[in-house]
Amino acid sequence: MSRLWSAIVADLKPYVPGEQPKRANLVKLNTNENPYPPSPAVAEAIRAELGAAGDALRLYPDPQSSALCATIAAREGLAPGQVFVGNGSDEVLAFAFQGLLAHARPLRFPDVTYSFYPTWCGLYGIRCEAVPLAADFTLQEDDYTRGEAGPVILANPNAPTGRAIGRAAIARIAAANAAYPVVIDEAYVDFGAESAAPLIAEHPNLLVVRTLSKSHALAGLRIGYALGQAPLVEALVRLKDSFNSYPLDRLAQAGAVAALSDDAWFARSRDAVIASRAQLSDGLAALGFEVLPSLANFVFARHPAHDGAALARALRERDIVVRHFAKPRIDAWLRITIGTPQQCDALLAAARAIA
Repeated sequence: MSRLWSAIVADLKPYVPGEQPKRANLVKLNTNENPYPPSPAVAEAIRAELGAAGDALRLYPDPQSSALCATIAAREGLAPGQVFVGNGSDEVLAFAFQGLLAHARPLRFPDVTYSFYPTWCGLYGIRCEAVPLAADFTLQEDDYTRGEAGPVILANPNAPTGRAIGRAAIARIAAANAAYPVVIDEAYVDFGAESAAPLIAEHPNLLVVRTLSKSHALAGLRIGYALGQAPLVEALVRLKDSFNSYPLDRLAQAGAVAALSDDAWFARSRDAVIASRAQLSDGLAALGFEVLPSLANFVFARHPAHDGAALARALRERDIVVRHFAKPRIDAWLRITIGTPQQCDALLAAARAIA
């Protein structure tokens, strides 16, 4: 601790991202990246935006990301003023925590969920309540519809469990908390869950947050966005323009528009991930693992005969990297990103040798 720090810094408990190993020969299944490259149209759009001499880089990007907002709005049946874009969904969510979720009533979210949520609560001084999931890690709708209303954030599908709730349940949660914002974090929704976006017209308090990192293979460009009625989006814009008016650079904006315009490429890579998810789940179950039903691009699994941390270390010794969380309730579990068929086979071979 330095005497030069502001008081808030000393008490922060920063989010710890997944390891980005330097060794090239590892099978990297720990950070939920897409195993397939993005649409070729992305690189073409970036080259076109750069120009022959890269002259475009001397110019600031469009601070409103107008073309990207228009592209997203057209796909969702919304107006451009109902779309907010940011530097990855983490930045979008951070703005939502600061601008929408800080109320007198505590913010509710599951006890097992994206571990950045309590970090943002600490950063922004937001009171929060971690609501226990059921023993099988399912979310109990009644926990968010009964009793006193308040702000809510839910990852759907949830991370790291991969479980999801349906659109009808989200509608009931939004209605039960109509006086407060309800944020649905849909980072993994494209891999099989129902999006809450069609509910926006009926629920002025509903904000849906997404990313292009996973399903569109653009983790390196950092593109996230939010969908909601205009007053919610305006709050995020006001925060952005008080913090950084240019969150998305010219190349990210161009690449994102291109990615969202290539539906065929997106569908092929998504379907390949879903097929590998089923094969990996079946393969792990055959080896004695308990595998939760997942609608994300990862599975959550444990083996009754092995400690979670020890199993992660044993896999690492065999050049397989997965994510282990040393946290209550889930320290026996591993979150395993869905890779290519070859990567999934390598994981299963290593697990077979250990188990």
